Amino acid sequence: MPSILRGIAALLVAMLLLFAAPVRAADPAKFTVEQLDQMLAPIALFPDALLAQVLMASTYPKDVAEAVQWALANRSLKGDDAVKAVQDKPWDPSVQSLVAFPQVLAMLGEKPEWVIDLGDAFLGQPKEVMDSVQFLRARAKDAGNLSSNEQQIVTIEAAPSRPQTIVANAPPPPAQIITIAPANPQVVFVPI
Repeated sequence: MPSILRGIAALLVAMLLLFAAPVRAADPAKFTVEQLDQMLAPIALFPDALLAQVLMASTYPKDVAEAVQWALANRSLKGDDAVKAVQDKPWDPSVQSLVAFPQVLAMLGEKPEWVIDLGDAFLGQPKEVMDSVQFLRARAKDAGNLSSNEQQIVTIEAAPSRPQTIVANAPPPPAQIITIAPANPQVVFVPI
């Protein structure tokens, strides 16, 4: 009998642990190359520093939604003044930095599901996200829509070689790295 009681006790403990454990959301599905390209197209030509902030901020969709509302309510604050005004907010620093770019926040506020997908893609497929950005930048450059001008400096370098891992149906890694930086470090131009 004691072995039966131990078995029942073990079963009860296992059930308690199962039901007491926090419910964890399933891992998001992987996005296809085409989905990533479509998802990243609106931001791929942002200057690198702004692109990085948007990608990081997208991993905090609740903070982004709150920042969008804050920006709407505080339209009179611009640039550094806006960033200083949100320093006490519990948002991630990447989200706080975006209040200096109300047009970017407005874009993020229009499509909250896109922000969630973007954050999931950046967390789950960072290499594929950056490859998509490079692919989109190369297409824009080839089409004559990406070049250095008075607002930005576009630089092209050969991509570092990666270990050869063959994955069926995966596009090849980019042969070049295209970077975009503001021509004036004090002024960040946001392409539309």
